[in-house]
Amino acid sequence: MKPAPTTAPRPAAILAIILVSYFMILPDNSVIFTALPGLQEDLQLSTGELSWVQDAYTLVFGGLLLLGALAGDLLGRRRVFVFGLVVFSTASLLIGLAPAGWWAIAGRAVQGIGAAIVAPASLSLLTASFPEGSERTRAVALYGATAGIGASLGLVIGRALAHWISWRAGFFVNVPIGAAMIALAPRFLPETGRALGRFDVFGALSATLGVGAVVFGIINTADEGWASPVTVTAVSAGVVLLVVFVLIERRAAQPIMPLRLFASRRRTGAYLARFLYLGAMIGFFFFTTQLMQEVLGFDPLQAGIGFLPMTAVNFAVALSIPRLAGRMPGSIPLVAGILVTLAGMFWLSRAGVDSAYLTGVALPMLLIGAGQGLAFAPLTSFGIIGAPASDAGAASGLVNTFHQVGTCLGLGIAVAAAATVPTTGSAVAHLAAEVSVALTTGSVLLLLALPSPRPSFFPQTWLPAAPGHPGWSCPYRRPSASTELLESPVPRFNRHQDPLLLRPEGQAFIPFSTHAFHNTKGKIP
Repeated sequence: MKPAPTTAPRPAAILAIILVSYFMILPDNSVIFTALPGLQEDLQLSTGELSWVQDAYTLVFGGLLLLGALAGDLLGRRRVFVFGLVVFSTASLLIGLAPAGWWAIAGRAVQGIGAAIVAPASLSLLTASFPEGSERTRAVALYGATAGIGASLGLVIGRALAHWISWRAGFFVNVPIGAAMIALAPRFLPETGRALGRFDVFGALSATLGVGAVVFGIINTADEGWASPVTVTAVSAGVVLLVVFVLIERRAAQPIMPLRLFASRRRTGAYLARFLYLGAMIGFFFFTTQLMQEVLGFDPLQAGIGFLPMTAVNFAVALSIPRLAGRMPGSIPLVAGILVTLAGMFWLSRAGVDSAYLTGVALPMLLIGAGQGLAFAPLTSFGIIGAPASDAGAASGLVNTFHQVGTCLGLGIAVAAAATVPTTGSAVAHLAAEVSVALTTGSVLLLLALPSPRPSFFPQTWLPAAPGHPGWSCPYRRPSASTELLESPVPRFNRHQDPLLLRPEGQAFIPFSTHAFHNTKGKIP
């Protein structure tokens, strides 16, 4: 077993650089939502060109995430991280200077390349810099909190800059932040070793084209619907390419996405839950903005400020996650977070033309913010749990890929659901009904994101394995018919933490569920 990484020499500086860089790329979708009206007027864009200002970024970002993760493993994560910051910051400057629509669209595509590099590299650098235990738990919790508040705070910042200065300011602000991070990263971030082996060219191509085709098809639904030949062709081609990608990865000597990462039910469940959770949240941001502006009569700046209560609660709750992690399994705040978000989303879906901001929007937002604060850290930590150091980049890439594709698909589903509302009554009443249907659909996605109530999601007790028991020769076995291996034990025992991680050092122990004990009438298998 490889030794655990040593404590980072300057942990506060490392964490600050990673979080600030990650935060810089997160609000970009929110900022562009607020910039579109001014950008369209300034650059004289058609509706189709305007949509591609947003879609070019989403398409490239989603399509290149796995490739960006692989680049970090092969070339060194700090080196690739800094390169991604350079690309993103330069593209932000070019967009802010854009004299024409094609320039802005091209700049957004380049910006997506930078984001696809920075996102997975930031998470893999975090896991490489902080040892397993309380330090990493706190770092991952703050990383999750950053993911949670990025979109909502981006709406506030973007609207304030667009209102007081210009839509261009939302892109210019990335330049000094990026420059500072580029200067500080080589000084404080540790460099990781380069993985040896051949570049998985066919895997990279099939993954990039497959994810890109699926994302493009979903994007196309906003204009042409799900039955459009373009949509059907793009999504079908993407699915076929992804199947080919899986087949390639099964045989690749050094795969871009090691399929062994899906052997853990905990990791796989985290990927799917993140996919569904983000699908619900993007619909929330998109339609709640319309609710406040078109139904409640807020101006764009007021609508941005309207998200502040959620942002504040989200951050406050997320800061409590490191303390909770030492007292209970991460599955408990995850389930609680999804349930609280679901309650807030369903409450918000009842808002209508007669609703007041306080009771119809702000109070449900408080629940949604608290739910995000609880859910994002375990969703992130479970996505990388037990992944060996050599697969840290790939695991980080999967976390961000499911995040990005989930937002694309979720928005497409929400828009399609809203389109089913018949056109009756006033325009305001019709929009309120569309928002209600879209948020109800988001509630269904959150319900699907809830983990299965299986014994493996609840605390277990470690029992010594006797000689001759399968756990003696392989100390990570479950006491069940399954011979699935547990992974990445931490060399200390804490009965409150997740059983997939823990056993006493140097002993052959088996995790024993109280549910399994009752089912076997007290006989240890």
